[in-house]
Amino acid sequence: MKFIPSIVAYFFEDKTAKNNILALLKFLLVLVGMMVLYTLAFHGLMVMEGQEHTILDGLYWTAVTMSTLGYGDITFHTDLGRMFSVLVLLSGVIFLLVMLPFTFIRFFYAPWLEAHNKARTPRELQKKTTGHVLLSNFDPMIANLVEKLKQYNYPYCILVPDQQRALELHDQGYRIMLGELDDLDTYRKARADKAELVLFNNDDHTNTNAVFTLRELSQSTQVIATAETLESLDILQMAGASQVHQFPVMLGQALARRVLGVSMHANVIGRFGDLLIAETPVMRTPLEGKKIIESRLRETTGVNVVGIWERGSFKIPHPDMRIGSNTVLVLAGSQEQLEKYDEIYGIYNLSFDPVIVLGGGRVGRAAADALAENDIDYRIVEKSSRIVASKEKYILGNAADFHTLKRAGIDKAPSIIITTNNDDLNIYLTIYCRKLRPKMQIISRATRDRSVSKLHQAGADLVMSYASMGANSVINYIKGDNVLMVAEGLDIFREKVTGNLHDKSLEQSNIRMKSGCSVIAIDSSGRGTIINPEPDTRLQDGDELILIGTSEAEKKFLCTFKNGNKP
Repeated sequence: MKFIPSIVAYFFEDKTAKNNILALLKFLLVLVGMMVLYTLAFHGLMVMEGQEHTILDGLYWTAVTMSTLGYGDITFHTDLGRMFSVLVLLSGVIFLLVMLPFTFIRFFYAPWLEAHNKARTPRELQKKTTGHVLLSNFDPMIANLVEKLKQYNYPYCILVPDQQRALELHDQGYRIMLGELDDLDTYRKARADKAELVLFNNDDHTNTNAVFTLRELSQSTQVIATAETLESLDILQMAGASQVHQFPVMLGQALARRVLGVSMHANVIGRFGDLLIAETPVMRTPLEGKKIIESRLRETTGVNVVGIWERGSFKIPHPDMRIGSNTVLVLAGSQEQLEKYDEIYGIYNLSFDPVIVLGGGRVGRAAADALAENDIDYRIVEKSSRIVASKEKYILGNAADFHTLKRAGIDKAPSIIITTNNDDLNIYLTIYCRKLRPKMQIISRATRDRSVSKLHQAGADLVMSYASMGANSVINYIKGDNVLMVAEGLDIFREKVTGNLHDKSLEQSNIRMKSGCSVIAIDSSGRGTIINPEPDTRLQDGDELILIGTSEAEKKFLCTFKNGNKP
């Protein structure tokens, strides 16, 4: 009912809607005139046949005949009368049964439905809106980001220029606002000057125009824009973007950082101040086959085992957990502690064979560049001759062809990175490569979140998705680098000590038991950064916990401790 005034106003204000109503009224007048004419002709013919009927009888006969009901209680007895009946019947079929529904739908129902949809599509945010995040170009990354914004209680709104697309997203439960990205009025109505952040992830030209338009309204609003090409980085910054991200390049670099098997050195994948997070395989090292408590890593090196990967499955470690040949340890420690680990275990299983990168697109080339920066040899398998740039590093051919992979060195490669943007193809290649090399590390890209578990089941040791990585980058910007994505669905994050944790020891807090997260460091203003704190370490006001856990464990922690409620 609340949409009725706006719908009525639409019919009176919109010129096309007014013309449609006039056309419908004209048709109805023609139809009424036709029925009146048939009623008069009916009386004339009945008088000629010697029958007497009232005006109401004539109108009744015309209506039932034109509508093809034909009750048969009033009939003509002459050929002329029957011919007239046929004429009325045929005109009724054409005008009443065919043209009337079409005209009604075309000139009234469809415009009414359009007006109804327009009326229920938000075109402006409330004046009191502030601290929100404005998004554009809904895609898998934005869908992932929306879930994370909800998790951290950030209000958001998606700017959608297309009416139909806006309505679809609105019906799916997303907060949207209809508006063109190059229209300054859109940002006024979206309260962009009061927004926490604005994200533009369209093509480079659209992003440049949108950023430039927004800057007419506000110079202080934080703006992140995505860039498809290297040349656009400077242009977007000149247009006014606070930060410009190339998510495909970032994804390629992230995939390359996860390469193992070149050596047994701890591979640093992220840092929180003095705290470093690293991964290391244990195959053919003295750690293989031991329980964590038997490894004595904390006593001998100072590092703490904060997680274990087993064929793509992350597990929170416990002292009696056994380290297998396919295990990859996730370690937390300082630079000195990791160097001590490398002195003891980094001497095993050196490999100088090139890493294989399947796909020479933006992600694949970025991964190769990152490998080269770390002096790791590589080979890129690419089927398009237009992309192949170097005969030495590129293998021209189909990645699904055994002979092509043979030329790339799959027999000895320590790792393979699958970078195509087709999840179906990535699953196919993962299964194939796992069959060829059961013990080789396989790292794969995923475009859709629902493909992550399938890629793990297919044999990928590690999967990273464009959507999650992009969403985490934005969340890090908003929260000040408080979240580090270790792998798909696994994050390291920091949270302040709240009332229900104050003055408790780690052992008393039961954080791991209640949430599934592990505390790997405490950042304290008075005590500095305590890496791998002991169970009896007490938590104080102002301390920041650095934790590792799955996405579900992180939500559980926020629900249990951050909000002070039980999950």
